[in-house]
Amino acid sequence: MEETIHQVEAATPNYHTQAAHDLARLFPQAMSDGKIDLNVIKTLLGEDTAPERERFGLFWPGKADAIHAAQIPTTATLSPDLDHSVHWDTTENIFIEGDNLEVLKILQKHYYGKIKCIYIDPPYNTGKDFVYPDNYSDSITNYLDITGQRDNEGKITTNSESDGRFHSKWLNMMYPRLVLARNLLTQDGVIFISIDDNEVANLITICNEIYGENNQLGIFSRTSAEGGGLAKHVIKGHDYLLAYARSLDSMSPLLRPKDIRGKIVIKNNEKYWIEEDWLRKEFGKYGTCAYEEIIKYYDSNKLKEIDEGLANEQYVLIPKGKQHIVGRYRKISEDGSKFYSIVKHLNAAGVRELRELDRMDKYFDFPKPTSLIHDFVRGATFSQKDRNALVLDFFAGSGTTAHAVMQLNAEDGGHRRCISVQLPEPTPENSEARKAGFQTIADISRERIRRAGTKILEGRERENSSSQSDHALDTGFRAYKLTDTHFAKWQATTDLTTEELQGALNFALNSADSHSSQYDLLTEILLKMGVSLTEQISQETVSGLNVYSIAEGTMYAYLDAAHAPTLDQIRHLIKTCMPGRLILLEDCFTDGSDHADDELKTNIVQECKAHDIELYIA
Repeated sequence: MEETIHQVEAATPNYHTQAAHDLARLFPQAMSDGKIDLNVIKTLLGEDTAPERERFGLFWPGKADAIHAAQIPTTATLSPDLDHSVHWDTTENIFIEGDNLEVLKILQKHYYGKIKCIYIDPPYNTGKDFVYPDNYSDSITNYLDITGQRDNEGKITTNSESDGRFHSKWLNMMYPRLVLARNLLTQDGVIFISIDDNEVANLITICNEIYGENNQLGIFSRTSAEGGGLAKHVIKGHDYLLAYARSLDSMSPLLRPKDIRGKIVIKNNEKYWIEEDWLRKEFGKYGTCAYEEIIKYYDSNKLKEIDEGLANEQYVLIPKGKQHIVGRYRKISEDGSKFYSIVKHLNAAGVRELRELDRMDKYFDFPKPTSLIHDFVRGATFSQKDRNALVLDFFAGSGTTAHAVMQLNAEDGGHRRCISVQLPEPTPENSEARKAGFQTIADISRERIRRAGTKILEGRERENSSSQSDHALDTGFRAYKLTDTHFAKWQATTDLTTEELQGALNFALNSADSHSSQYDLLTEILLKMGVSLTEQISQETVSGLNVYSIAEGTMYAYLDAAHAPTLDQIRHLIKTCMPGRLILLEDCFTDGSDHADDELKTNIVQECKAHDIELYIA
């Protein structure tokens, strides 16, 4: 019977185990006593198996743990936060409040290989900013402690320069997150990382290791400030943006719109600009001459070509005094140009943008300008096929990436979707943010995205002449919060004492935590089954059962542990709705006590099998 029941997995995928299975499949000769002999693999690949004494790389205290941290599965989940969401039923954007290491693991099941573009602005490790205090043995418990969701004392601290493990702490924080981020990228995807002098050298080295030096797309220098400043030696007016591809061979070049150097006109309901000096490239020094002068230098065939272009409106005569210059129409939406390695996006613009959102500049220091993220996300999603791509920012900060994505969609008619992740880092006591009611940075992020969406929509209403103004613009987001699993049977952690473990086992006699809502349970189940966080879900009543319909009725779930369904009710549900998958709680197979109703379970299994329905039990 168990062969026809699909058990919902308790934890996220273990890619360490999966990698071992893949190696065993590719190199069966390397398997010995159930373990992989790496020397055999090297021999099969024609490499020298002599012991390595020295090799190039970056090593630091804790690196082995940091590498392993990315492979440790988590039982953590996300809970819907409808009160802080905007347009929950229609939006495809997501905002997640939580520790991004755990969140990145949770996202692996559905979003593995589906994110086209990642932008992050992590802590620069200046000695004043926060570095996530990971406890790899039990990260979710550590997170609940530091965010005050458990009774144990926990706090968020800065990474002091006086700490002997100053750089090591930062590297231990970044390494597993970059590994998990790579998993999420599409084959032609790209990650952009902002950083300054403090850790740029170390970041390049670990990115070369994780993504491959051959996949380094570029290192950009960003002009961030101009004018005078205070400094002991050198005034810093720039930082860096690192760009790495998942696979450079699969990726198209980053593109930006070609420079517009002439007048913009509307022709055939499309935008063009008039290039005046194009003839220089084809006619040399005579290219800047007036049309009347060109006649003196070229034969009738060449003149015929120009006259034909004028006739079919490829070219246009532009009055210049008493003569005319031959201009060429250039479609604004045509192929773009490649990026330069030096870009200019001033921090002052980021401050100004927050100030325009009802003085939010008072709540956040050093926000990135939207233009920086806007241009690079556009560069990675320039082609028409990529304009519905997924964009991820797991150091969301003030919410600049979500703002930039909405603005970009408003401009080019795209439907890019943005996932933002931010730790609920407390705002400082007596700060302007705290006085305004923002308890955490995550609170500021969500509010910034709300205000930015409203401002963008208001701008579209004022500019109805825009050719893109009639397309649906998504300015909402579904909000979620990181939490421990809602299933009691999965809540045992690695650091429990014997007594605590026994208590957990006694508590786990029932499948679901009685304090969790059915919607919480459903969200966790769908996440662990690999269903999108923006999947459409509705509630129905079928044969007296309050059920959830998922993905337009292809899946149904009954999760009321307090009211076990009868066989007739399940039969009616199956025959009425004919779902491809049916999800039930383990608690549904009880007879009102702690004993399982095996007869009911067996009959439901057979009913699902008869109608070719996949039965999932959580």
